[in-house]
Amino acid sequence: MNRDRFFDMRKPREGKHAAAALQYDPVKPKAPEVVAVGRGLIADEIISIAKKNKIPIHADRGLVEALSRLELGAVIPRELYVVVAEVLAWVYRVDSAVAHEREAAAAPDPEPPPKATPKNVTPRK
Repeated sequence: MNRDRFFDMRKPREGKHAAAALQYDPVKPKAPEVVAVGRGLIADEIISIAKKNKIPIHADRGLVEALSRLELGAVIPRELYVVVAEVLAWVYRVDSAVAHEREAAAAPDPEPPPKATPKNVTPRK
């Protein structure tokens, strides 16, 4: 049968932890491309660089395993479009929340409205 030809790219390999980085420009009609892949210490370095540059980090072991099988500079295959789209949607939500927090922090605190005192009312004694 043809089953021997197909395998699950998302099935984790045994061994060290892995990390992958994608680059995507939503203005260009190109699919996201793999710009970094590594295991062990290289994976740690990829994560460290992402943290230093405030790049959102999303943990998905299956996706990392699939991306680690691709060559650097390769665009993601159609089989991974849905899962990568979910990650991109998550990144956009994170970026939007961070931008909103920055705007709120940068805006001056509004002055409280003046206390309303009714006219023609004498205070009780």
